[in-house]
Amino acid sequence: MKKSKTEKLRKQGSGLLVASPFLLPSLIGLMIFSLMPLIISGLISLTDWNGLDQLMQPGFFKEHFIGFENYKTILTTPEFWKTLGNTAEYIVLYIPFMLAASLLVAYLLSRPRKAIGVFRVVYYIPVLTSWVAASLIWKSVLAPQYGALNGILEIFGIEGPGWLLDEKWAMPAIVLVSVWKDMGFFGLILLSGIVGINKTYYEAADIDGANGWTKFIKITLPLLTPSIFYVVIVAMINSFQLFPQIMIMTGGGPNGATQVMVERIYQYGFRYFRMGYAAAFSWILFAIIMVFTAIQMNGQERWVHYDD
Repeated sequence: MKKSKTEKLRKQGSGLLVASPFLLPSLIGLMIFSLMPLIISGLISLTDWNGLDQLMQPGFFKEHFIGFENYKTILTTPEFWKTLGNTAEYIVLYIPFMLAASLLVAYLLSRPRKAIGVFRVVYYIPVLTSWVAASLIWKSVLAPQYGALNGILEIFGIEGPGWLLDEKWAMPAIVLVSVWKDMGFFGLILLSGIVGINKTYYEAADIDGANGWTKFIKITLPLLTPSIFYVVIVAMINSFQLFPQIMIMTGGGPNGATQVMVERIYQYGFRYFRMGYAAAFSWILFAIIMVFTAIQMNGQERWVHYDD
């Protein structure tokens, strides 16, 4: 038995040796374009580099090294906690509404009807639209005085809010735009999950006299939880990386009401030229995303059901 185990390990080693020339180009690319930038950004986060001085020149660290001062400053300033609070507000509003809209879209598009392919394409169009174009259009739609949305509300005798100019409504407006743009993408993922459910479950439910709502709650939703889990993970990561719609529609305003993590990283790195501070901000964001992802991964056994 010892001999067979040794022989097995030898075969695995020889197989790895044979595969090495084929893996080497990908490994080199991974090292150059992923691992090295990661290490360099970690080193930059320990400096006060302004992004203008020549990087990694002789004596660079002696001149710019400040240790963990950037991290201490970030974590002890009210701005960071306000930014984190704004991000949390976005997540709390965005994920439930996005999930509900995506589920509705997926369910409607899974029903057999004429020209269903056309409807599926139409719902996916916002996903194909660039964030720059979508944000500019919605900025016009949400304009408080001449915007289309407030114009529609006025027809029904409702005075629309200031939306992007109002501290209370700026973040909900960003959430509205994000849900509109993302529901087609996440709806497509959930649609593939619905289509993949074994039809015999529904046939058995029909025999038992179950109605559409009962079948959705008892069959579709539980068997869709793997797809929902994936959607929630991706949506959570995307939420922490919220950036283009903020920069174009509000710029972090009004009065800092829509300042978020990536927006702060951009501002400190490319507007205030505090590259070391921005790098530290990005590593803190990385740590937060990792923690939330780990929590979700560990908790999936409680509510994710796989069809065996």
